[in-house]
Order: sequence, then C-alpha cells, then structure tokens
Amino acid sequence: QVQPVESGGGLVQAGGSLKLSCAASGRTFSSNVMGWFRQAPGKEREFVAAITWRSGSTRYADSVKGRFTISRDNAKNTVYLQMNSLKPEDTAVYYCAVRQRFGISQAGEIYDYWGQGTQVTVSS
Repeated sequence: QVQPVESGGGLVQAGGSLKLSCAASGRTFSSNVMGWFRQAPGKEREFVAAITWRSGSTRYADSVKGRFTISRDNAKNTVYLQMNSLKPEDTAVYYCAVRQRFGISQAGEIYDYWGQGTQVTVSS
C-alpha cells in the first residue's frame, strides 16, 4: 500500500497563494501517478492536477491552468501543488491520490489510494 498525507492547507485572501504538499509513504515504488483533487461543499469531487513520477508529465484542469503548478521531489516522495491567484471558488478540501498504473487520468475512480484531505479556504 501507499499512504499519501496532505499538508499546507489554510485560510487565505483572494489573490493570495498557498502551497500544498503530499508526502507518500509505504510501497511508493509501485506508484506512477500522483493527482490532486478537490471537493467543495455540496459539489462533486473534481480533478485539479496530476503528475507522473518518472517523466514529470503534468495535466491540469482548465479552471486552474496558469494559476496552479504541480511538481514533485522524487527523493522525498513528495508532490506539491503551488496555488497562486486564488479565488473564492477554489475553496474546497484538497485530496492527494496515488495511481499505481501508468498514465495520467482525470478520473478519480481509477486512483488507488487517497489521503485524508486538507482544507483550503479563500476569502473574498
């Protein structure tokens, strides 16, 4: 198993920045893709960004392109989500997820392990 643990959430004003971290432990050699998802109150979970461990290929949701950047530190088994120009609509619980198979995907149901989530609140 792989255990992802998120950190870095908090309260920020609109236009501000936050950096989330996701540290993976356990059988990390079996993971190939790390993704960030979010879920706002009363809404369905949605894809935010994903990155592959090996090549660093990335994918972003249209709603965050140009504002969020996903990156990884292979030596630390950690993935980051730098969030800039935050908007109130970015308010959500952000989850880190691990996919063991190859291939970036925006479909949350094919990710194998999930963290507990970290709250991000953007005030207007």
